Amino acid sequence: MSISVRVVGVSRKCHFARLSSSEGPVLSAPTLRRAADLDSGEVMSALEDHIAELRAVCAGLPDRRKGPQPCGGYTMADIGLSAFSLFFMGSPSFLAHQRALSEGQGRSNCQSLFDTSAIPSDNYIRQMLDGAPTAAFDPLFIKAIETPEVLPPFQRLGGRILIALDGTEYHCSRKIHCSRCSTRKRSDGGTEYFHSFLGASIVAPGHQQVLPLPPEFIAPQDGTEKQDCERNAAKRWLARHGASLAHARPVFLGDDLFACQPIAAAMQAAGGNFILTCKPSSHRTVTEYLYGAKRDEHRETVCKRGKRTTTVYRWLADVPLRDSADALTVTWFSIEMFNGKSKRTYHNSFVTDLPVTAGNVAELAACGRARWKIENETFNVLKCGGYNLEHNFGHGKDTLASVLVVLNLLAFAYHTVAVLAVSAWRAAVAAKGATYRFFEHLRTITTYVVFRDWAHLLRSIAEANIRPP
Repeated sequence: MSISVRVVGVSRKCHFARLSSSEGPVLSAPTLRRAADLDSGEVMSALEDHIAELRAVCAGLPDRRKGPQPCGGYTMADIGLSAFSLFFMGSPSFLAHQRALSEGQGRSNCQSLFDTSAIPSDNYIRQMLDGAPTAAFDPLFIKAIETPEVLPPFQRLGGRILIALDGTEYHCSRKIHCSRCSTRKRSDGGTEYFHSFLGASIVAPGHQQVLPLPPEFIAPQDGTEKQDCERNAAKRWLARHGASLAHARPVFLGDDLFACQPIAAAMQAAGGNFILTCKPSSHRTVTEYLYGAKRDEHRETVCKRGKRTTTVYRWLADVPLRDSADALTVTWFSIEMFNGKSKRTYHNSFVTDLPVTAGNVAELAACGRARWKIENETFNVLKCGGYNLEHNFGHGKDTLASVLVVLNLLAFAYHTVAVLAVSAWRAAVAAKGATYRFFEHLRTITTYVVFRDWAHLLRSIAEANIRPP
């Protein structure tokens, strides 16, 4: 057993509003504006480069139109970027406003910010994107996390990244459905059609942002009679993306559903390790093995703002994950937190294939608990934070609903990259004091003014001085 005591003093003095994660220096809004003025051209290239890469992918989407296209007609790049723009700008009416600007001024922000030559109608966008392969956009997520300055703040456990996996629904209806819908029967005899996907996000304890990765859609698979599920989607995701992420030495996080041998083995085969929630009620073999066994223990006591918290960690190595001769052996560890009155305020347990010691068990537990960030900082933000993930932007007959979800997730990823790597973006957000106020200004001013480029737009927001080009 090892015991350590830490006393943490916390200053009650707040000097100015901050825009930060817990990593790296924190800059005030004036400092960020000065930095943006010095290198706005250089740093803006990160955002503009990603939009250019998206344009190239959209240009390569299958075009189902027959015959030669008229001069000045809509290209697939115009169609894909127009759909992406409304998610990136956080405005379902963005295209309608830009059409009005184009009619009145002969140009629009779609042209200057997203490099589109024309703005298709909403119905035409839906028609042309229905049937597009969602996998075409997957490399863009990987390129986003490779942007300089983006990945280092997320590294933990000696330079590794944490990837949390979980599933969520984004459409449910008894009337609207397509060939890729899953179904379920309700107690009244009715059939419910729904769409869901397995999400993956790079997370880190103590970090406010997350980096979404390509989704894996839970949909009927060719040659199978049973409906698809999260576990099967997780296996496909690991097989498809494990190799491209192996260089970052990923540690996969998941809830109790993924704490089984097939998923754990797939995570190892993908070149990573795992920390998975392990509930006693659903893991009989692990629970029986723990009964009566002597476990190592480590305690930490922290005094913060006059409140005393004691955290107790226990672990046991070489525990079989299932009752079979070929069972994978893991290390089980738990965390319990007690307040000053010795009342337990938190408890959880995990299994991992990483070595556990008194020196790293606290960090491993913090990493395991970071799994919740895919629920809070990913799905909840996408559904309630302005991205409107569950809104029906268009369902289609084939892949339209899935393509729009991918573009929505990609907009979320580019926003995170902009916060971490584009100083002009940080300056504009800091000038408005809150992210939602920044997007309010972004939506409003692009309704009435056409900006020359992203640097011009963000500088106008940061300085509260709109100067049309």
